[in-house]
Amino acid sequence: MSLLKRLWNDEVGAVVSIELILVGSILLLGLIVGLAALRDSINNELADLGGAVDELNQSFIINSIRGHSSAVGGSEYLDGIDFCDQADNPGNISQGCITTAEGTFNEGSTTPSPTNI
Repeated sequence: MSLLKRLWNDEVGAVVSIELILVGSILLLGLIVGLAALRDSINNELADLGGAVDELNQSFIINSIRGHSSAVGGSEYLDGIDFCDQADNPGNISQGCITTAEGTFNEGSTTPSPTNI
């Protein structure tokens, strides 16, 4: 009986260490989810930045100039469509060949596609 009473009244901090392990585990899971969301956000923002740079039109035309005793020929450059760009891009799809599967889906079913998400 005295052993049971001693164990009942024991206050060496076992409960505190279990609480720390529980809180640490919850924080670690939250950190993993937060870092995954941060990774996706950074990828999307960098893809937007790349899309903005890609949309810069570098075309130029310099007309020829003729004077009384001299002339300078003109020059022209037309910027074309880059790799991974589409001529009919509506502007609401991801840039830079980056595709992400967003939303929730049943992990036990088929691979997610835009039609079954």
